[in-house]
Amino acid sequence: MIRATLLAVVALGFTTSCDAPPADLISKHMIISDTIPSSLSSTPGDPEIGREVFVSRERGHCVLCHIIDGLDAPFQGDVGPELTGIGARLTGAQIRLRIADPSQIWPDTIMPSYYRVTGLNQVDGDFMGEPVLTGQDIEHLVAYLGEEKGSTAE
Repeated sequence: MIRATLLAVVALGFTTSCDAPPADLISKHMIISDTIPSSLSSTPGDPEIGREVFVSRERGHCVLCHIIDGLDAPFQGDVGPELTGIGARLTGAQIRLRIADPSQIWPDTIMPSYYRVTGLNQVDGDFMGEPVLTGQDIEHLVAYLGEEKGSTAE
């Protein structure tokens, strides 16, 4: 009886331990080709909130590396591709994967995986197992970028 109880406590300790590696939020079955077809949230994204996530230093801060023509945000970056008209070139499902885990498409990318929580390097202990953005934040970005259907500057 004692041995069975001890075994149950040890087994429970392994499954609930903070030291156990976190399960990844993006499972391989969610990715189809170059997309994540299913929403990462039960609530549809709001493009206005997506714009806030895009420019907010405390959230996505996408403007650090990307530019969108006509976006009222200072100091837009040019490290990543320009995103003007991205909604005309990619589907929402393609945009979702590129935000959630771009390394699935470009293994050597410098763009962070905003929704992956495993296999990362140099993550502060306070943030271990936590995604950079929530699934809802990503859906807001998908809604915002999906509306970005303008053509790139010529």
